[in-house]
Amino acid sequence: MQSINLHLKVLIAILVSLGLAITAYQIYVLDIPVTQDETDDIWSLDARLEFQAVAGTPVKAQMFIPPLDQNYISLNESFISNNYGVSINQTDGNRRVTWSARRASGNQSLYYRLVLTQRYSPEAIEDPAPAPRQPIKLEGAEEVAADALIRPIRQTSADIETFVSEAIRRVNDITDDNVKLLLGEDTSPLGKARVLDVLLSNARIPLELVHTVRLESTPNQEPELWLRSHNGERWLYFHPETGQQGIPENRLVWWSGNAPLYNLEGGRQGRVTITLNNSEMNALRLAEMTTENTSSALLEYSLYGLPLHAQQVYRVMIMIPIGVLVILILRNIIGIQTLGTFTPVLISLAFRETDIGWGIVLFTLITALGLSLRSYLEHLKLQMLPRLSVVLTFVVVIIAGITLLGHKLGMEKALSVSLFPMVILTMTIERLSITWEERGGGHSFKVALGTLFAATLAHLLMSVPELAYFVFTFPAVLLILVGFMLAMGRYRGYRLTELVRFKALMTKG
Repeated sequence: MQSINLHLKVLIAILVSLGLAITAYQIYVLDIPVTQDETDDIWSLDARLEFQAVAGTPVKAQMFIPPLDQNYISLNESFISNNYGVSINQTDGNRRVTWSARRASGNQSLYYRLVLTQRYSPEAIEDPAPAPRQPIKLEGAEEVAADALIRPIRQTSADIETFVSEAIRRVNDITDDNVKLLLGEDTSPLGKARVLDVLLSNARIPLELVHTVRLESTPNQEPELWLRSHNGERWLYFHPETGQQGIPENRLVWWSGNAPLYNLEGGRQGRVTITLNNSEMNALRLAEMTTENTSSALLEYSLYGLPLHAQQVYRVMIMIPIGVLVILILRNIIGIQTLGTFTPVLISLAFRETDIGWGIVLFTLITALGLSLRSYLEHLKLQMLPRLSVVLTFVVVIIAGITLLGHKLGMEKALSVSLFPMVILTMTIERLSITWEERGGGHSFKVALGTLFAATLAHLLMSVPELAYFVFTFPAVLLILVGFMLAMGRYRGYRLTELVRFKALMTKG
């Protein structure tokens, strides 16, 4: 007996732990929304390239576009143009789109749109480390100025991170004569980045220019320049003016390198306008779109991967264990008597078609009429099978009559009575009549009332939208329910109704 108890406890622990682990994995790792109305941000990025085409000249417009391997996942990417060919290629680690046309004239507008979200995105793929650098050769005064800047930087830095930060700080000090000489007339961020590149190359430290956009709902946004350097293990990002390390989370890397955003052949007066808009989408729909657009198994192996008609069936079926748990608690802990465990659950499922109010009325009416017929048939001494056949036929006649009467009276809810499970009602009538014969009408009435109460409570709980969504989305919680049911299987204590029954005995004692 002790080994059986140990076996049961281990089984319960395994089921509960497994259910909790799978559910936690779905929530915290797969990031599946816990509630049905949860929403998440999506960003729409629009880039419009406008230019004046040169008549009689083929047009070739190239523009960098964001990589798709960052901490964001692409939901949709589109290229909109009129009579232009479109191709995408990789250039020096960047993605670039090329629009081409044999003839074009007048004002031209080419559009690029990217819809992305951060939720459900895989980990970003780290760019490979760059090749070892060769120093950029300088001569004369420039070489002297560069050496004068590098020496104190080396003395006040301990590693690549601090070297780059200190170099950025010194290059932004335009009062320094050495910096003035190297900058010349170009004091723009690109000019300072050029000087930094010279200094870091002489220290054999890699440096790349990274052009980003802010994920903010702002029109006509200009790409923002950042710098990055590799320390042998990973890329480090720096602000080119403040030396701040670490790129903010709301920055999207567009392209890297010294090349401009776009290149235009066969056109003039080119201009790129970048606009970002933020909106919200239902998180579950977002998860479904993510699964459709990527190879992710986020929802592929969940119940959401079933066809829609199958999902509707399982949304009802998966809630049956919740109803069974309600009946189990009512019977084993509270002590309410019902017609078995499954009959109240099946009746509660029938309430889905008739609504709770009409369901109770129809259940009471049909059961009362059926019991009257069953009592009459008992006097005819019929065998069980013919007796059940007659009761079933009588139930069908009652249902048809109620449906016809409800239709004539304009009561639309009465039309749903045809969906009421006839077999369940027939067996309920039969079992109530047997209980009446064996234990009397009072006990039979108590059992019928308990069955109706249990079915009503189970229906109300099974109809809670939040609970139905949670169980359907995280079906592993059913393993936790099974563990609880197993634990209740060994309960031998008093029921609440028995405390009321034995109250007088306890008082006398």
